[in-house]
Amino acid sequence: MLETNHRIYFQNAQDMSTIGDETVDLILTSPMYPLVQIWDDVFSELNAEIGVALKKEDGNLAFELMHLELDKVWNEAFRVLKTNGIACINIGDTTRSIGKDFKLYASHARIISHCCQLGFQCLPLIIWTKLTNAPNKFMGSGMLPPGGYVTLEHEYILVFRKGGKREFKTEKEKQRRFDSSYFWEERNKWFSDVWDLKGVHQSLKQNNIRERSAAFPFELAYRLISMYSLKYDTVLDPFLGTGTTMLAAMALERNSVGIEIATNFNEIIDSRIKDIVTHANEYNQIRLKEHKEFMKEYSDKHGETKYSNEFYGFPVKTKQEVSFKLRELQDVKKLDEGLYSVSYIE
Repeated sequence: MLETNHRIYFQNAQDMSTIGDETVDLILTSPMYPLVQIWDDVFSELNAEIGVALKKEDGNLAFELMHLELDKVWNEAFRVLKTNGIACINIGDTTRSIGKDFKLYASHARIISHCCQLGFQCLPLIIWTKLTNAPNKFMGSGMLPPGGYVTLEHEYILVFRKGGKREFKTEKEKQRRFDSSYFWEERNKWFSDVWDLKGVHQSLKQNNIRERSAAFPFELAYRLISMYSLKYDTVLDPFLGTGTTMLAAMALERNSVGIEIATNFNEIIDSRIKDIVTHANEYNQIRLKEHKEFMKEYSDKHGETKYSNEFYGFPVKTKQEVSFKLRELQDVKKLDEGLYSVSYIE
């Protein structure tokens, strides 16, 4: 029986001592956003000087102090990531009035600067637009120039690599890579630098839980894990939140590790994991259905392709897709507190 394992540590992401050096293949996360007001108290608990800076209305100092706290996480991320591994960081910039000053605080640029200093190679980033946003287009001064400002309707996915390209030397490694392939039309869509994704409702109504989850869409995690890891790789999310990265890893036959400082998220994560078998199987079936529909349209216009998938028997565009397979999830077991195992049907 094929299985993947998933572990959650409820602790501060600044200390990843529970994770060994170079043991993670992919990091995918979305941290607290500096100077987004809902995170002020969390950052101030990490460093009291942040709260002082905010009271003094020194936005620049508060912004830098907040990023110094995040830097500690990126330092640990560099340590635990394998050489040739990939790190994807979802982050949004912030606009805020502090005192009399309104300005943009460019978190994506600040994170890029620090990660490059660490030794990460910066790869082309992705901008994703949140289609559920309905921003007020008349910000600042209505229809009168020049005091208006544009609204932020996008976030960034920063992509870094630790060292050069990953190599696959053994036949077993090469075959696992082919088994982890994606479809030709998905490549064309996913490897664009602009994504249109449906945003996630972030309000949390449960008692003893912070107001917002800061969750990114399941599709975002699903794409990035497909793009930048192989089956049975290990994916780490040091800001696990409600568990979206772990759920996508389960759906795609990857192992995962999540770190979350808020222990009261345990119940939400546990509930979502209980539903993952049904959700993942339905999601994967839709993906297969969309591929078959695409290939029918393609063959109607261009004729039949010369390749077919060995597992499903349907046509594919390239030889690299011949071994592609999405195994059906069979069940998920909770082995211990924060430890889960997912089995798949061969």
